[in-house]
This record gives sequence, structure tokens and C-alpha cells, in this order.
Amino acid sequence: MKPSVLLLALSLAALPAAASYDANGVPLGAHERQVKQRYPSAYCKALEWSSLAADRRCDDSRADFAGVRARITFYLKNDAVQAFDVRFDSKQLQRLMPTLREKYGKPDVESEDPERRFFRAEWKTKTDRAVLVSDLEKHRASLLVSRGNFEEEIYRVR
Repeated sequence: MKPSVLLLALSLAALPAAASYDANGVPLGAHERQVKQRYPSAYCKALEWSSLAADRRCDDSRADFAGVRARITFYLKNDAVQAFDVRFDSKQLQRLMPTLREKYGKPDVESEDPERRFFRAEWKTKTDRAVLVSDLEKHRASLLVSRGNFEEEIYRVR
């Protein structure tokens, strides 16, 4: 191999990989069977409303996400995960953030409003995004990981 080609290959290998958004090994784009393999107690069913974003959902109320007890919902379209929503107690935020930073990298946006006791972090790739919001007063937190324009389409009335 020519030295210039070898140098280019080594340079590309040193670049950080794009964030791979997944829920304990179930990535965006995974099939429903992969969701059921990883989350055997998940209940999957057709959506009760018409949406361009998804046609099925799988819910698990006893999920473990990065060592935190959570509830998780996977949204699928044509047997491919388009999004997942992880809901957890905001008291676990400090425990979860180091794992998310290690897995997804530094957030593109991170803000905290100490007066309102609100926290938000967002990671983006070209096609996917992860948004974490936490209402520290109400003890509710959610991490929505989605592909494309999922957030705009999921509840749009048709």
C-alpha cells in the first residue's frame, strides 16, 4: 500500500464515529423482533391514530436504560424503529448524563435553568437526533431519539 493511501486510511480511522443512537443495543432502524429480543416484556401494537411517522409502537414499563430504571416506547414504521422515548425520574439525570456523553459525545446544545429547575441537552447527526429534557421539580425526564422529521409528524392530525 502506498504511504499516502496508508496515511489517509489511518487518518480516517482516527476520526470519531458518528453517534449511533440505540437503546441498549436496539438502534434506530432495528426490526420489531430485535426490540422483542432485547425487551421481552414489551407490548407491541398498531398505533391508535394515523401517522406518517410510525404505524406501530412497543411499550415496556420495566426497562433498564444505561443502568437507570425507565419506561421505554419504540415507534416503528414498516418494521423499522423510527424513534424511541425513554422516560425516567429526573433524580437519575446526574447518573445518566455521563453515559450519554460517553455514548453520544458532547451535546450540541446543553442548557440548564436553575430558577425553573429545567435541563435540556440535544445531540444531532445528519439524519437523527436525541433530545433530553428534564423537569427537576416534577421529577420527570425524557430522552426522545428519532430519525428524520418524526417529532413533527407523529401527532400531526391527518
